[in-house]
Amino acid sequence: MRQSVIRCSIVFCLLVVCLMSVQAQSRRLTVNDIFNLEIVADPQISPDGKRVVYVRQFTDIMTDRRCSNLWIVNVDGTDHRPLTTGNFNDALPRWSPDGKQLAYISSRDGQPQIYRRWMDTGETAKLTNLTQAPSGLNWSPDGKWLSFAMLVPEAPPSIIKMPAAPEGAKWAEPAKVIDKLVYRYNGVGYLKPGYNHLFVLPAEGGTPRQVSSGKYQHGGGQVWGASEAVWTPDGKSLILSINHNDNYELEARDTDVVEYNVADGSFKKLTNRKGPDGNPQISPDGKWIAYLGFEDKFQGYQVTRLSVMARDGSGAKIISGDFDRDVTNHRWATDGSGLYFLSSSEGNTGLYFIALDGKVRKLLDNVGSGTNAYGGGGSISLSKTGAFAITRCNTSNPGDIAAGTLANPSAVKTLTAVNEDLFAGKQLGAVEEIWYNSSKDNRRIQGWIIKPPNFDPSKKYPLILEIHGGPFADYGFRFDLEKQLMAASDYVVLYTNPRGSTSYGQEFGNLIHHAYPGDDFYDLNSGVDAVVAKGYVDTDQLYVTGGSGGGVLTCWMIGRTPRFRAAVTVYPVINWYSFVLTSDIGNWTYNHWFPGFPWDNVEHYEKRNLLSVVKNVKTPTMVLTGEEDWRTPMSDSEQYYQALKLLGVESVLVRVPNEPHGIQVRPSHHISKVLHIIGWFDQHKKQPAQQAAR
Repeated sequence: MRQSVIRCSIVFCLLVVCLMSVQAQSRRLTVNDIFNLEIVADPQISPDGKRVVYVRQFTDIMTDRRCSNLWIVNVDGTDHRPLTTGNFNDALPRWSPDGKQLAYISSRDGQPQIYRRWMDTGETAKLTNLTQAPSGLNWSPDGKWLSFAMLVPEAPPSIIKMPAAPEGAKWAEPAKVIDKLVYRYNGVGYLKPGYNHLFVLPAEGGTPRQVSSGKYQHGGGQVWGASEAVWTPDGKSLILSINHNDNYELEARDTDVVEYNVADGSFKKLTNRKGPDGNPQISPDGKWIAYLGFEDKFQGYQVTRLSVMARDGSGAKIISGDFDRDVTNHRWATDGSGLYFLSSSEGNTGLYFIALDGKVRKLLDNVGSGTNAYGGGGSISLSKTGAFAITRCNTSNPGDIAAGTLANPSAVKTLTAVNEDLFAGKQLGAVEEIWYNSSKDNRRIQGWIIKPPNFDPSKKYPLILEIHGGPFADYGFRFDLEKQLMAASDYVVLYTNPRGSTSYGQEFGNLIHHAYPGDDFYDLNSGVDAVVAKGYVDTDQLYVTGGSGGGVLTCWMIGRTPRFRAAVTVYPVINWYSFVLTSDIGNWTYNHWFPGFPWDNVEHYEKRNLLSVVKNVKTPTMVLTGEEDWRTPMSDSEQYYQALKLLGVESVLVRVPNEPHGIQVRPSHHISKVLHIIGWFDQHKKQPAQQAAR
């Protein structure tokens, strides 16, 4: 009887343990949560500092598309509600100067158009019937006009005249003639012939009027580095940055701050420095212009500095010269005494203030929003009263809207909790910061470890080294969905900022200038050693992956060491020679990342070619790339895959249709990307028999 009771007790305990294990597993993130996550972006505080409108991004699971609506919330967190609804894309909300109206761009009628909303009544009017998508929306100071940028199409080039098809005949599509250096762009596709120009539109609606002219690319487009236009306080001019060189395709980084007279379209260049000068912001009194850029030294990485000049372009001076970090999102203080800006340092994006004499102080940290650990996702807006709205995130939160006052920025209040409902039932992997020394030169390298939920330090876990792209970018104290999903699959995940990463100053970033990939191998390998030394990693189950520049370094790692059991290289560059000749950014990488044209520097290109080490590869490797990736085109992935096959290395090529760089346009494709990475590693895990044999 006693033995029977004991047996029953044991069985019951085992059932409880199993049930608890199942429950624990069910509380972990799954790839289906890609459909459930919401992202906040572009917070715009009202002129009186009392309300914040922001963009809330979500996913429509039935159409497999990402959408966005506008939401509003008071700065005390009350009255949080949607302004727009529907499975469309509403974006770029901009308050009128008096705070009584809101202009924004929406695709709810199919083609993106400009809309206007009266905030007291909720009445909304569509102001345009444009044939091309507008961008860079802004109000004039008197609230009577709206400015924006838009493509003005041109007829495509033609060399021949085809004979007419017989009536009722169905001939093939005609040949496409291309005469531009940059003719396709990642995430955009093949570019339509024409030029982006500035327009102004009566705020009451009517016919847009083109302000700019010439065969140059103006305003807010991601392709050409031109910035959105801002109005001067007198409402007479628009200030923006553009590339006004006749051979702008070859001098891709050489943008200047320019002025357009709204009345007659006359043009004046305000800067002429060789290099990027962009994102102009005009002081409240209209006397000064602050802008970002640097004198181009044709290095891979140069810190973006903040400069100030007089309204007429005279007296330009760099005011952030002693601040060895990139400046972004700068905004003038209401009294003109200096500027607020965002910057990342050692993987943490913060809010800073710089006085006109160059003195800098940090006001706030953990700025950002998004689903990956990359920097650069933060956004801020300032009111006339000194209140601000900002996006904030951390390693366990993709981001929320916060608000505060510049007089007391540390008292910032979080206004939203857009993913609280999702995370309330989930257990995330704990994130641990790590610093270690590189075996190359003893430099200190920063990284982060994500441990599986219910982590047990007495167990041995497989390890994934995940490498960031760029290469001039940084990981940091930010939420990363893909890495959390890897951890939820019982992997320890390591991600680091090897040499060449930003947020550590110009010297560290340029350690890979004309030397990439190279010594970053030692930084990454030492990171793996540092985590192994903690005692909870199975050294027979090490895996490596990364995308873009991280895909490059994945191939570099497995070409230099056999320690990884399997690898997934995601949209990598393999052959730098062909990269320059097929990538959408080859027009500037050839003389910034390399010493010149490939045919003039064959030895240098070949030394960095990933095919130079492919003969050493023994690691089972998956190559994963989107078929419409114009940043690191599919042809590079095909070269590497075929080389592995010719060498007899276990390998697969995964092609994701209709996807550009990043593979996240369609949520289901994002799920597929994550599952393929984890699935390949799972497939190559040690089996119990293997473990016993060892």
